[in-house]
Order: sequence, then C-alpha cells, then structure tokens
Amino acid sequence: MVVAEISANHNGSLNRALETITAAKRCGADAVKIQTYKPETMTVDSNLPDFILSGGPWAGSKLYDLYKKAHTPYEWHPRLFEHAHNIGIPLFSTPFDETAIELLEKLGNPAYKISSFELVDLPLIQRAARTGKPLILSTGMGSPGEIQEAVNTARAAGCQDLMLLHCISSYPAPMDQANLRLIPRLKERYQVEVGLSDHTRGTMAAVAAVALGALMIEKHFTLSRLEKGPDSEFSMEPPEMETLSREVHETFDALGTGSFSRPAAEEESRKIRRSLYIVEDIRAGEILTPANVRSIRPGMGLPAKFLHECLGKKARVDLKKGTPLQKDHLG
Repeated sequence: MVVAEISANHNGSLNRALETITAAKRCGADAVKIQTYKPETMTVDSNLPDFILSGGPWAGSKLYDLYKKAHTPYEWHPRLFEHAHNIGIPLFSTPFDETAIELLEKLGNPAYKISSFELVDLPLIQRAARTGKPLILSTGMGSPGEIQEAVNTARAAGCQDLMLLHCISSYPAPMDQANLRLIPRLKERYQVEVGLSDHTRGTMAAVAAVALGALMIEKHFTLSRLEKGPDSEFSMEPPEMETLSREVHETFDALGTGSFSRPAAEEESRKIRRSLYIVEDIRAGEILTPANVRSIRPGMGLPAKFLHECLGKKARVDLKKGTPLQKDHLG
C-alpha cells in the first residue's frame, strides 16, 4: 500500500490541496494522508530559544510560525474528504490533539496515523485508539520501551488493527541511516504489521522495505518542489510517485506467498525439461544402451532419474529415433 502524504504541500491553497489529491490518485497511490492541527494546538507563540528550530530544513523558524504556515485549516477538511471520496481514493489523517480527532470522527476518517513526534503522547494514542479505527504509529526517535508503551496503550484502549511504521525522523533521511533491517524485528518484537514512513530520497529504500516485509509505504508528495514549501525538499513529484507506486506494487507481487507450489507461468517450460528419449532406432528385443537412450530435452518421456534403471533392459516394441521412452516400451 502506497500512501501519499500531502502534509504542508498545499502551500496554503485549498485548490492546490485538491489538485494534489487528484494527482496522487492518478499516480497510483492507494491512499492520501493529511495532517489535522492548528498552530495553537501544536505549540505556543513564543520567541524564547526553546521555540526556535536550530537545525534541519526549518532551521531558524519559530515553531508557531512554521505550523501556522504549514497547517491544513479545519474548514478545508470537509471539502478534502468529499473530493477524495468522489474520485475514489481513501483519505485519512494524522491528528495532533483531541479536537482534531473530534473533527475527523465527524468526517468519517477511516484510520488514524500518529506522528513520530507524538509517539510519546500516550493520551493522544489512547484517544485515537478508542475510536475503534485502525491505528498506525510512526516510530521515529522511539526507543524500544517507548514503542512498547505506545503499543500497550493502543491495545489497552481497544485497538484491534495496529501497525507500526519504521521511520527515521530526519528530513530528508540519509540513506546510510535508514536501518531497514529493523522492519522484520519490529514485526517480531511487537507482533504487529509493519510499514515504512520514508523520508529518504528516491524509491530504493521503499522497494527494499517491501522486500523486508513492509506492507505500507508512506511518502511525502508535492505537485512541484519548485514551488517551495515547508516539506517540498523531501517530497516526491508526480513522476516519482508514479514510479514509486509501480515499483512498490510490483515488488509486493514479486514476493508471492513463499509456497513451494510451482506457478502457472512455468507450464510451457515444464514441457522442455530433460527426460528419456530414444536417440537411435531400436528393434523389438534389442538392449537399451547409452548409445540409443539418453536424457535430453524435451520432457515427454520418463524422468531422467530412471535412466540407469532402463539401461540393459530389452525393448518390447520397435522404437524410432525421437520417441519419448515410456514404461510400457520396456520388456
């Protein structure tokens, strides 16, 4: 499953948000995600050093100003959900406080994603879990104990459908720190399905994650990085999202079930496996020898493993060169 995260890539325009949902659908994404908050529910308007970002893509920004610029207004939400429904792509959201969940419940939000930064906000996780909707927890920055607390909180609040998203909370995330081998370990340790919230550039990490067991890939999505926005630097443009969607789905299909049963695609090839054939004319009563019976292609004769059992036996009937050897040919 590929989820296109719009986040702040609407750049303050409702029309752009609607167009981005449409583009995600066109690019093959399976769902679209938004974020539901107000700047005042994220932080306070303060110029104190604690509230000024010192690193990353938003270095120097005041938290309140960043969230004021990046937030998706509550009044847009009904239109966004309606548009996604009309074009046939699921839309869900990341809430950041209880008022966001209240709004989203009224709109029929089908699932909740908890951001890595809120993984330690156990009351928020509890409130989201109590809705009974599927819950997705992003694990960026989380210690094993913090992840366990979040999982326990969700379970205790009644969550039956829980997923963890492996995440490196760096924007963009360095490829050499993606640590994708953690994906199967998360699944085993916490007994949940696992996906990837991917902030690396390109599609390589996402495809590798699917091969390691990820069932969901979340990737930030923008119509154009040239139209600078808070998240544009680590977001995919439509051609990239189209490639990602195709590669992720093809990789998932290629993994198959792991069953030993042979696929239907091999049926034609099976016809030209090696088997036992008469390679020189043989008269009835003559002995089968390595000179007149060999293991060759195609596969219409006895299996090649019976060669030594057949050698030294007499032919019951005349056998022409090119005849697939059968049991009833032997005396």
